[in-house]
Amino acid sequence: MGWDISYHPINEKQIKSWYFDVMDNQNLINTLAEEHSLDDFYKEKYIDTIKVALETNKEDSFDTTHGFYVAVIQGFFSKFFYTRGSALSFIEQPFFKKYYKKWNQIIDPGKYPNSISNSISTNYSSGVYIPANMVVQLLQDYDTNVDVKSELDNLFSYNRITVFLKALNYAKEHNLGLLEATEVVEPNPMDLNKSVCYSNLFNCDPEGALLYQQAAMEQLAQIEKKEGLPEGHIASKAEYKVTNIDPNDTTKPKEEKVKKSFFKRLIGK
Repeated sequence: MGWDISYHPINEKQIKSWYFDVMDNQNLINTLAEEHSLDDFYKEKYIDTIKVALETNKEDSFDTTHGFYVAVIQGFFSKFFYTRGSALSFIEQPFFKKYYKKWNQIIDPGKYPNSISNSISTNYSSGVYIPANMVVQLLQDYDTNVDVKSELDNLFSYNRITVFLKALNYAKEHNLGLLEATEVVEPNPMDLNKSVCYSNLFNCDPEGALLYQQAAMEQLAQIEKKEGLPEGHIASKAEYKVTNIDPNDTTKPKEEKVKKSFFKRLIGK
């Protein structure tokens, strides 16, 4: 199972106004689209995302519904960042928890009683959320705390740390927090023009996807050399397919049906 991780600069006011307020009043989309000059195509995707969100039941996971949809919607408005396989949710060191803010500190738990993990445990999900003040703190600690720097450098290896730091600095410069998510964008390393994105791919910083493509091509080249194949032979015949599924899901609950409906409406998948 692969992990296509993205980081979405957004503050709590935007989370409320772009998502939860719109859940209560869908007419706000017209105002927001005009204020932010959203293309009609992405305005329609915004509308469809909210329609699917309104189908969420209290039994559904918050992270794979509301949290994921917040990340998708952020990408309609502004820049976000991609890193293949590297997520803060995967850090086991407990001292990193001080940088995160839980959803029940942001939303009204009485209104949204869904179970919340506040981290990535399956595909198509939101992960941790770093509020604006802790974005600043994490950047400072990266420069001054050996343990923090070591943990992040190991997690975001092979130059991916440059993408994550870029996301943090962008959030800092715009006084925003940073929401982690998975599978908002799914780059095709064989042909990036054939990538899948449930938000606005043009708002995704390309550096992370290019690093992923470079790593994939290097791996294929190593296999070709080992097998004595001509250069580019495997890449020319390879077909990339998105196969991510929830490994714990054997019953195909309503949540999966809603997700399929979401994808179908947004990209005709």
